[in-house]
Amino acid sequence: MTPEVSVLIPICNVERYLDECLESAERQTLENIEIICINDGSRDRSLDIIKEHAARDSRIKIIDKPNSGYGDSMNKGIELAEGRYIAILESDDYLDPEALKYMVSQADSQSLDVFKCNFWMYWSESLPQHAYRHNLYHEALTPAMVGLGPHCPADCPDIFWAKPSIWSALYRREFLNENGIRFLPTPGASYQDSSFTFKVFACARRVAYSGQAFLHYRQDNENSSVNSKGKVYCTCDEHAEIKRFLNEDRPDLKAVFDPVRVRVKFQNYRWNFDRLEGEKKLEFLGRFRDEMREEIDEGAISSALIDGSMFRDEESAPFCYFFDGEIDEIKMIVKDMNYYYAHRLCEKSASKMFTLKTYYRLGGLRFVWRALRRR
Repeated sequence: MTPEVSVLIPICNVERYLDECLESAERQTLENIEIICINDGSRDRSLDIIKEHAARDSRIKIIDKPNSGYGDSMNKGIELAEGRYIAILESDDYLDPEALKYMVSQADSQSLDVFKCNFWMYWSESLPQHAYRHNLYHEALTPAMVGLGPHCPADCPDIFWAKPSIWSALYRREFLNENGIRFLPTPGASYQDSSFTFKVFACARRVAYSGQAFLHYRQDNENSSVNSKGKVYCTCDEHAEIKRFLNEDRPDLKAVFDPVRVRVKFQNYRWNFDRLEGEKKLEFLGRFRDEMREEIDEGAISSALIDGSMFRDEESAPFCYFFDGEIDEIKMIVKDMNYYYAHRLCEKSASKMFTLKTYYRLGGLRFVWRALRRR
């Protein structure tokens, strides 16, 4: 019998959390599923744990391979999958028992390509600042987005501004195959949900969201790629893949989604810049500046918006996704990178002395005077 859902679980050196993850998949109230565990060259007990679970549950399939990266693992899982839908469960997260049954019922009743839910931010140990709670509800999908019902993301692209999260969702398997949607298989990379997410929502014609949350997204796994500051340019690889996808694979989508692409790129690059420290921070900012200039030269960002000769009217409609403040930031990045560096360092500081010293250290009185004028 064809499985309703193929649950893909990419696994690499996660023995500490793996039992909890696998048990949550095995305990789903929707029983007609397959659980595909992709062991990516784990050096700890992860493979042994998978085999122990497989001996007890015939729904578990094992792909055991040398380490080749997250994207390659996910692609191998998609190729092996036989379910009508595909779900992704990270090996340090876990699902509530009714998750898949609810999502399948919603996807079937609305004839969806993609059904996406909210999720819980989960800590292994509760934190005092969270009122001693393990879980905090994360509203990636706002009530307004949920209220849209089944729709095409080209008509309402709010999902592109949400936190990328490939889990807590169902994807119709034939939809992925028909559109050739796969992960970028870059060994050792991180943030490989970025290009996959963009491709999914750019190609989808019927999508719906739910405010319910079933997935518990672990925040305190020290080995999680999101905690790695060493992978400075991985997000650049993902955005190069998105650009290639629109230029080569789906040029029919380029006119609609290129303005979306470039704003998502700006937001992700700014997030990456903010999380880095020291020399890596300034080094990445140079790449940030160069690529924003390239987007302006190619027309993806209007040069007229940057130099102030275009106002918000019909002519600027293709660039309407940028807020005015974001346009100001792009101006700073491409025209005076060092001032932008000082600006971001000081933006969230409550100390006037720190702000003045930082601007002076990085640009002398010229930066101080410019900052005072902006305030």
